[in-house]
Amino acid sequence: MSPFAIGESDFLLDGRPFRILSGALHYFRVHPDSWADRIEKARLMGLNTIETYVPWNAHSPAPGVFDTSGMLDLERFLREIADAGLYAIVRPGPYICAEWDNGGLPAWLFREPGMGVRRYEPKFMAAVEEYLRNVLRIVEPLQVDRGGPVLLVQVENEYGAFGDDPTYLKSVAEIIRNAGTTVPLVTVDQPVDAMLAAGGLDGVLRTGSFGSRADERLATLRRHQPTGPLMCMEFWDGWFDHWGGPHHTTGVAEAAAELDALLAAGASVNIYMLHGGTNFGLTSGANDKGVYRPTITSYDYDAPLDEAGNPTAKFHAFRDVISRYAPVPDVVPASGPAAPETSAALGSPIQLLADPSAWGTASQHDVMPTLDELDAQLALFATSIDIDHPMLLSVDEVRDRAYVFLDGDPVGVLDRERHDRALMVPRGRGRLEIVVEDQGRVNYGQRIGEPKGLIGPVHLGTTELTGWTAHVIDLAAVPGLWDSVGRTPDAPGVGPTAWRAGFEVAEPVDHFLSTVAWGKGIAWVNGFCLGRYWRRGPQETLYVPGPVLRAGRNELVVLELDVMAEPVAHFVSGLSLGPTEL
Repeated sequence: MSPFAIGESDFLLDGRPFRILSGALHYFRVHPDSWADRIEKARLMGLNTIETYVPWNAHSPAPGVFDTSGMLDLERFLREIADAGLYAIVRPGPYICAEWDNGGLPAWLFREPGMGVRRYEPKFMAAVEEYLRNVLRIVEPLQVDRGGPVLLVQVENEYGAFGDDPTYLKSVAEIIRNAGTTVPLVTVDQPVDAMLAAGGLDGVLRTGSFGSRADERLATLRRHQPTGPLMCMEFWDGWFDHWGGPHHTTGVAEAAAELDALLAAGASVNIYMLHGGTNFGLTSGANDKGVYRPTITSYDYDAPLDEAGNPTAKFHAFRDVISRYAPVPDVVPASGPAAPETSAALGSPIQLLADPSAWGTASQHDVMPTLDELDAQLALFATSIDIDHPMLLSVDEVRDRAYVFLDGDPVGVLDRERHDRALMVPRGRGRLEIVVEDQGRVNYGQRIGEPKGLIGPVHLGTTELTGWTAHVIDLAAVPGLWDSVGRTPDAPGVGPTAWRAGFEVAEPVDHFLSTVAWGKGIAWVNGFCLGRYWRRGPQETLYVPGPVLRAGRNELVVLELDVMAEPVAHFVSGLSLGPTEL
């Protein structure tokens, strides 16, 4: 018999009522050498459980691949939770939302004609089964009835907000069960009758996602879950940010009062987020509810532990609330010291338009391909035009941003957020070059999985442009560009440009890279991709985890897509996530 079970009104651990006090901590958003620190701080806040999503697309960047190295080492993460004396909740999706690129679904799924997404369709279900079996092969021996930390496994994620296919949901649950899962299964939905009805399954515990009005939301949940424990699987204690918007925060006293109300009602909780971490690389998602809004690199979430893992006022307030309902350790974690401040000049610029062949592979196409067809997130497309007067360049849709040049001169930018479709080319002869950028795939709603790039034919006037050369920009290889390029110019030219700088570090501790004097681009330290930056904000720093640094000489590489006002790297004393009001 399993030591953990669902009773008439409570979770039961070894036959006794057990309240889950959990915090969300995504292993894939935190450097693995920092996992133990964040887990220990969860324990010191009074939590007994850690919850994590599992991102399918990160583990499986290509069909037949399941990567568990580095930041994707789920087994190591779960074992570190167990070593701290805590339990775990695993939420493998297959869809996770999480403000993560494509909601965690691999882009390659959608290149298969007829692929049915988040519904019972044979090709999709076959891919889902392969993925879930890979995940559960790790989870199965780490369940609580085998001496491991895992208490619960979730089926799908807020499915009631997307679809109504009980056959699909039941099949996902069966795959999870047939893979050796013996701990209880759960679903989660917003506490709306229609969503709880569509997203739930008989025999699977329903849980809710909300951040306020606990009594009202729990009453709605109870109507759909007449027996068993009540649980808020996502207690929203903050929110995420979009480029060009404010930095979202919630009042400490207000959030603590909502948590108090939830616990006073006897419910279990998973605080979303305990520690948000960072969308390292190009992993952040986007929303599109009529206007496309890409998510920033920081996933600070105004959580109890900030992006760098330091306790905030919310940490201490939540700890105080939890102490009224459960034992809390006497030790209180301290915030880290201010980070070292230093500067380094950026030099050795390499211009994309000067020699695209150094940046990645080239291919020839009659019509412009999508980024998906090239398996790219950034690409340069070039063709020749020969018309004797200005004409309108137009496409059906921009996904997500296109920088247009004619013979190396900037013409303009087409931006999805502005619903741009066209711009005037000032003359009709020369080499037309377009740099197309994927700024993050939609992670919520019906636009999940849509292709990226310039969608539809590219026209100049009424004539479709053909004869394209596509240069895929290999972003993983950008930090090594200088190994393959000879002498670099003293000053940059026009268009996307890679820069580098060396800087000294006395010891490998967290650093914070200021981006306020730069335009828009991507940064790496010692080959580790910190993520995107953009002068639009609100985010003004990129977090540099201490473990990616080394004592002595380190290298920063910056790919600037727009205009860099000051080619200098400034490392500042702490996070700067921008204004809370615009």
